[in-house]
Amino acid sequence: MDQRVRPARGQTPGRLIFAAHRYRNVTLLIYAAAALAEIGGCYAVWGWMRLGWTAWWLLPGLASLATFAGLLTLVDSAAAGRAYAAYGGVYICASLLWQWLVEGQRPDWRDGLGGAICLAGAALILLGRPR
Repeated sequence: MDQRVRPARGQTPGRLIFAAHRYRNVTLLIYAAAALAEIGGCYAVWGWMRLGWTAWWLLPGLASLATFAGLLTLVDSAAAGRAYAAYGGVYICASLLWQWLVEGQRPDWRDGLGGAICLAGAALILLGRPR
C-alpha cells in the first residue's frame, strides 16, 4: 500500500476512506463538487428571498452549503486559506456556467476572459509552491 494512504499515528483505519483527497488529480473534482454545492445552496436562498420560493427551500440550501464546507476540507493543502484561495477561481468559472446553464444568460467574452484569468491564478496558488 502506498505510504500516503496509511493513517497517521493515532488515526483509525477508517480514515483511509478520505485518503484519496491527498492526490492532486482529485483536487479539481473536489473543487467542482464544492462549487456546485455552494452555488446550489446560495441559489436556494436567492430563490427564497428574490424569486418568491417557499422557505422550505432553505433546508436543502443549508444542507448543500454544509456539503460545500465539508468538501473543501478534503483538499490536500497545509493551509485552509490556500485551499480557499485556489477554490475561488474554480467557483468563479462554475458561477458563470450556472448563469448560462441554469439561468439561461450566456456569459460574454469579458466573463470568459475574467474566468480564465481567475483559473490561471488558482492554478498558480495550487501548484506554484511545494508543500
